[in-house]
Amino acid sequence: MKLKKLVLSAMFIGLGLVLPFLTGQIKQIGNMLLPMHIPVILCGLICGWQYGLVVGFILPVLRSFLFSMPVMYPNAVGMAFELATYGFSVGFLYSHSKWQCIKALYKCLIISMILGRLVWGTVRMLLVGVNQTSFSVSAFLSGAFLNAIPGMILQLVLIPVIMVSLNRSKLVKFKKDA
Repeated sequence: MKLKKLVLSAMFIGLGLVLPFLTGQIKQIGNMLLPMHIPVILCGLICGWQYGLVVGFILPVLRSFLFSMPVMYPNAVGMAFELATYGFSVGFLYSHSKWQCIKALYKCLIISMILGRLVWGTVRMLLVGVNQTSFSVSAFLSGAFLNAIPGMILQLVLIPVIMVSLNRSKLVKFKKDA
């Protein structure tokens, strides 16, 4: 089982490296659709919070190292903490929810999105504070929520569809036994 989770985690890292190429030609679209978030969230749900945490932290740093996108400092560093929060929180919350159903999945996704954005804003504020540049509340709200609305909607539609499909095909167990 551990080997299966390691292999799946490697696949999610691969997806996270490749998916941004679909939107990367136009930076604004990539920033809005958040393509690296989807594999991290799926990893947290399928493999568990431990794997989601590690994959989320490694992915933006590795992508920056390999492709210079996102820029390592402050973007990739901030994203590493944000995506690690997504992978951890969605995996932890969902695995500990009383019922594992679509409603619980949506609750976990929304809480995870909020936590990840708050962590991103906090880390970003600390990182740009080191450079003694300002990171205002309006910049945080714009970067964390307003610009990301299309990506959040995409995640709220796509992730439950993927999880239900994997459950129906019996590839991934979606619900706890009653």
